[in-house]
Amino acid sequence: MNKTILIVDDEESICQSLKGALTDEGYDVLTAPSGEECMALLEDESPDLILLDIWLPGIDGIDTLKLIKSKYPEIQVVMISGHGTVESAVKATKLGAFDFIEKPLSLDKVFLVIANALEIIRLEEENRLLRDRFKQDYELHGSSRAITELKELIKIIAPTNAWILIIGENGTGKELVARSIHRQSRRTHRPFIEVNCAAIPEELIESELFGHEKGAFTGATTKKRGKFDLAHGGTLFLDEVADMSLKAQAKILRILQEKKFERVGGGRLIDTDVRVLAATNKDLEREMKEERFRQDLYYRLNVIPLVVPPLRKRKKDIPLLARRFIREFSQKEGIPEKGIAEDALKVFMKHDWPGNVRELKNIIERLVITIPGDTITADDIPLLERTHYLAGESRESVSEDSYRQEKRNFEKDFIAKKLTENDWNISRTAESIGMERSNLHKKIKRYGLDEIKKNQSNQE
Repeated sequence: MNKTILIVDDEESICQSLKGALTDEGYDVLTAPSGEECMALLEDESPDLILLDIWLPGIDGIDTLKLIKSKYPEIQVVMISGHGTVESAVKATKLGAFDFIEKPLSLDKVFLVIANALEIIRLEEENRLLRDRFKQDYELHGSSRAITELKELIKIIAPTNAWILIIGENGTGKELVARSIHRQSRRTHRPFIEVNCAAIPEELIESELFGHEKGAFTGATTKKRGKFDLAHGGTLFLDEVADMSLKAQAKILRILQEKKFERVGGGRLIDTDVRVLAATNKDLEREMKEERFRQDLYYRLNVIPLVVPPLRKRKKDIPLLARRFIREFSQKEGIPEKGIAEDALKVFMKHDWPGNVRELKNIIERLVITIPGDTITADDIPLLERTHYLAGESRESVSEDSYRQEKRNFEKDFIAKKLTENDWNISRTAESIGMERSNLHKKIKRYGLDEIKKNQSNQE
């Protein structure tokens, strides 16, 4: 679709010559001889760019620019004038003009400025689409009472600077909650920095959080900024905070109290302004009683507690989530979107989902990829859930051995597939499936997946 350019100039010869040149370049061109007619035309047309003369009969170009920017801020405007001054150019730029061109016009200059302006428009649109996609990716989905109340509470607390402790089982979406809080906060345009506390070795925690100076220790060949430094002005998310050692907890507490830190190997105190969100799947009161979590850090972090409900307590959301994941994975794989039958949804509704939303998401991905038909039915779902739940049998009648075996088979196949997709990169695979690297290593060894890698290498 051609881009549309509106020329606003009272000199008809300039309008016609510009219109001819721009039409030859493939643009659709509109003209208006005054600011008043420009504003009237904008009520019916939506040009991508306006070339606006400063000297116009009636309201001049500067006042017209003000009107355009107040009513149509998304439209880029390039000012043109035969009596250009530095003051005029500065004023127009402050009011939102993209650029300023002096007469007599050089077509090469005009084409260049237009190309640059349209590129900015393209980038802004691309950024808007990416932001919209980001919002969708990190949006809490569901209409159940539990999730609706959680979303309402997030709306209330997000604009504040209060520190928040997010509590929930694995796979419930604690990171999703943290990102939703950040997105709705006054810090939304500043960094969101995540720290997976369970994944950082104790000997590297200081360097990871506070950064280090060059030569601070063996291997520190360059200066490195830490997470607190990177999150300055924004939000720091301490995920699985209860998995930090007591020593690391003490260091975190100190920086949260003093709002200053030193890089490892450095002697300068650095101020930090971060909003802290922390998350855990553990019972911190029990952890404190057993002296695995500092009481003073708990009270520092737990200004506002948020409990993320497990999927078994928000089953009303399962059909919505299932359809959303089907759409997401169908788009990802570049295949037509599959439907899901009511009998399949009944299977999902009867399952307790010990792995929560993450488990549902993983199963949907498997079904989207492996089911050849265009609709997911109960017959496509793993045998345990389909046969026993639909038959109305009690959980006691289900063979624990068959359940474990089915679960192991699924997990083995799923991990093998993800490892292959990620070229056997352990870190990338662990991140893509939401699993700790150490845990992934254990499962690779348990299922003998190294043999699969060897076989693939031999075949190549």
